[in-house]
Amino acid sequence: MLSENQKRWGVDQWAAYLSNHELPCMPRSKTRLIELEAAQGEKLAARDLADIAAADPFLCLRLLREAEAHRVQRLGHDTTTPLAAVMQLGTDTFHKLLLNCPETDESASGLAECEARSHIASRLALRWGTARADISPDEIAMAALLSETGELLLWSFAPDVPKNALAALRSGQSSRSIQAQLDTCGFRFKDLTLKCATIWHLPSLLTQLIRGIDNTRSSLSRLCVDTARHILSEGSTSPALPSDIAEAKQIIPGATLEWLAEQLPGIDEAQIPLIVAKAADLLDPTHH
Repeated sequence: MLSENQKRWGVDQWAAYLSNHELPCMPRSKTRLIELEAAQGEKLAARDLADIAAADPFLCLRLLREAEAHRVQRLGHDTTTPLAAVMQLGTDTFHKLLLNCPETDESASGLAECEARSHIASRLALRWGTARADISPDEIAMAALLSETGELLLWSFAPDVPKNALAALRSGQSSRSIQAQLDTCGFRFKDLTLKCATIWHLPSLLTQLIRGIDNTRSSLSRLCVDTARHILSEGSTSPALPSDIAEAKQIIPGATLEWLAEQLPGIDEAQIPLIVAKAADLLDPTHH
């Protein structure tokens, strides 16, 4: 339960409170590490460990913070991908860090949905990002994975805050998720993510990508997060997906609408032609 004082907190107080908690990991990450070590032993590569982190936003953030602390001491390059974080820390440190990590509660539905959204956004960023030679898909994917950090932290340590926002949305009191957040707690969860990123001194590139404005790469990161939300909330028939595909086409002009739609995770193949046709209409209503 929230205290009377916490009910009046703004984004700065929540960021200070949440950024002081020890970050957990998803239980599956430990299971995966143990399975890989049993199967591959000494042959386990840094890329395998990076893949574990890339599927767990909590672990990825924990790794990133640890790698940044090491980087500052050695004055190396910014750490902006899971693989760079593993390389910075070394496989032994990764092993200890993960196995000593507290586990989050995967059974909490709000947290599970938010984490799934992060994972879908990250997978989509990897796929779409490959179609532009000027973009590092791994960096866009990292930003997409971390974009929901503020909400994930709230689900973990102050679940009443996102529950109130969800209730306002489902009751119709608020028309959109961002409006529900503003109506119930006075700030966007994304602003909480950005405040925590500042407190943790995350690389400026990742913060810019998470902010989702200013340039092509940031726009792609933001679009992947939005598209993941539409996929999870309404599935293949989401009326927002054609608009997402149309925007993706403008960001990635070299890709076809068909290819962009085919990359959507978990989409019914039968829906792809319909999404493509509606996206084409949005881009050029006279194309018929």
